[in-house]
Amino acid sequence: MLKILIAVDGSELSLDAVRYALSLLQQGLRARLLLANVQESATLYEVVVAHDPLVLQEVSQEAGSHQLAAAQQLVSAAGVAFESVVESGDPANMLLDIVEREACGAVILGAKGHGNLRGALMGSVSQQMVQDCRVPVTVVKHASAEA
Repeated sequence: MLKILIAVDGSELSLDAVRYALSLLQQGLRARLLLANVQESATLYEVVVAHDPLVLQEVSQEAGSHQLAAAQQLVSAAGVAFESVVESGDPANMLLDIVEREACGAVILGAKGHGNLRGALMGSVSQQMVQDCRVPVTVVKHASAEA
């Protein structure tokens, strides 16, 4: 069965991606969902101040779990089984790793506009995923951006 990775960062844009995936399932697509959150790696300052890498790891996991909560609630309310994962590192590279490791056949993520030319239509993570991912990537625009 198809496994779809949904990138979730706690934003409304990522919830749009979750809603889109749920709409595909409601239309009859047979798939399993993997909600994935990637926390940025700790800065040098955070490493020096924390003194304990386990503390940083716990904080990262808690932050990721918090950012996944709304997406998990949406999927649970729809009665759809899912898995969740929280990782740390560069978001695009970690998402690519998760796709490979979990044998995902598709990716759904939200778009994020930036003011610079390179990211004018999509955020840098979305853009890198479209460019480098070996499976189909669907970028979902925010509902207010469609008008």
